[in-house]
Amino acid sequence: MIQVTLISHTEDPIRSLYMAYRTCYSQLTPQQVFARIDDERITREQMTGFIEERLKTGHSSPLEQVWFEFIISGVSRAFSHQFVRHRVGISFEQQSQRYVTYKEGEFPYTVPETVRKAGMEPKMAELFDRVSELYEEMVAAGVPAEDARFLLPNATNTNFKVTVNFQSLLHIADLRLCTRAQWEFRKVTALMRAEVMRTVPELGKYLQPKCGEYRMGYCDESEADWAACPIGRIRPHKDALFRLYDAHRKGELAPLRQEDWDVIEEKEPTTAADD
Repeated sequence: MIQVTLISHTEDPIRSLYMAYRTCYSQLTPQQVFARIDDERITREQMTGFIEERLKTGHSSPLEQVWFEFIISGVSRAFSHQFVRHRVGISFEQQSQRYVTYKEGEFPYTVPETVRKAGMEPKMAELFDRVSELYEEMVAAGVPAEDARFLLPNATNTNFKVTVNFQSLLHIADLRLCTRAQWEFRKVTALMRAEVMRTVPELGKYLQPKCGEYRMGYCDESEADWAACPIGRIRPHKDALFRLYDAHRKGELAPLRQEDWDVIEEKEPTTAADD
């Protein structure tokens, strides 16, 4: 079972982010800004509001100064090969198959739901039982675990301890909460988002797929993928926006009447599908 736990983060992410932004935009020294926060001349609400306005501008470098520390377990090696492709602003420590020897050849592994639905789980288990037996036989014969591991499948479970800054975490959510991402990565990212929402909801709300209202607000995948996506019902495609703008620029787009807006509002689905 996949488990994700947030074990630490920047001491006060909102204050840290506000300080980073204010250093860029204020004639006051950072020490003066900090003093005003300390004596509550600058309130939490003011800090949050200022951060939200800066995020709308796309000024992202201050986000690198806020970090989150996660422990992750029960994920597959197939997932890990995708996870470590996120290289900027994130640090990984992963369970080693060189130094960890599976006792009696027993290794935990993940079975995708599609395999179960296809009725193939028994065959998968039978194959992995044979792999387990041969792994144990190799280790008993003196083959080092680092060489015996060549037998192990991508389904083998692994564990992580990671530290990631907020800018990198946003990028992960942009890509891996998208419905086109693989189910396991979507699950891990959703659990990371839930942990941030639990502790710093002011920032957690920004962890959305890239089409979310707090991110780009539109889909930039192919129109075919957008049409097949359940979120596509409530998120526009970039090409549709360009066509609308081009029609507006040419004076071909008539303004919507009130009755048009009434119809749109009646048909507007809930946004619960975003999560």
